Amino acid sequence: MHARVISTRWLTPNLVRVVLGGGDLPELEMPETTDTYVNVAIRPADAPYPEIFDPKAVCAEHERDLWPARRRYTVRDWDGATRRLTLDFVVHGPSGVGGPWAAAAQPGDVLVFEGPSGGYRPDPTADWHLMIGDESALPAIAASLEAVPPGVAVVVRLLCDGPEHEVDLACLGILDLRWLHRSGGPGDADLLSETIHDLHFPRGRVHAFVHGEADEIRRIRRHLLADRGLRREDMSCSPYWRRDMTDESWRQVKRDFVAAMEAEVA
Repeated sequence: MHARVISTRWLTPNLVRVVLGGGDLPELEMPETTDTYVNVAIRPADAPYPEIFDPKAVCAEHERDLWPARRRYTVRDWDGATRRLTLDFVVHGPSGVGGPWAAAAQPGDVLVFEGPSGGYRPDPTADWHLMIGDESALPAIAASLEAVPPGVAVVVRLLCDGPEHEVDLACLGILDLRWLHRSGGPGDADLLSETIHDLHFPRGRVHAFVHGEADEIRRIRRHLLADRGLRREDMSCSPYWRRDMTDESWRQVKRDFVAAMEAEVA
């Protein structure tokens, strides 16, 4: 599938919103999940194939250094009436692939993708909700907050680089939101897990969403399952990236990391 850039807008110093339209979006079927994602395929600048391409065909017909870079991005919004798709991209300067593409995107540019798919939506029968993450999880958390039923408690802890990186979040539930700010020191890696260890849990069954940096998420998952007694089926948990690793390096080891993480506390 493909779509074209309609507009771009910087939400924070490192978060850019890209709105897509046209292309194959009129035929897109969106699941009822709030962590819905698409797998984008970004071709190299010197690729000898056209801007609209079949990723599988390209991989079969070209050498590996000409293959498109594959990345997964959460759908921030889907407007079924106008058939417009909104994705938010974290940009860390010129590093990576998806961020630089989004930072330079212009109206009319093509984005090729596969999907969508997803697996989480706030359970309307839960007594309260817990959402934990960093910038990489922000689009999914923002979309999920909008699906929390009115009057239901939801506790959110988000990690970012400072006040200028915070965004407004809408929720009909009773929102307990706290932003945590990195200092640039080694203690940053413990901010989220320490906050969750100290958190007073409301009564009743919680439905949790825990996504972000791999080692941080692993510690939080262990704590929630082993110490807090959450049931595995009441938590959506995924490591989106890993500190000190490139996207490509992380993709190569992610499967083994997740298997080891899940084996710790089933």
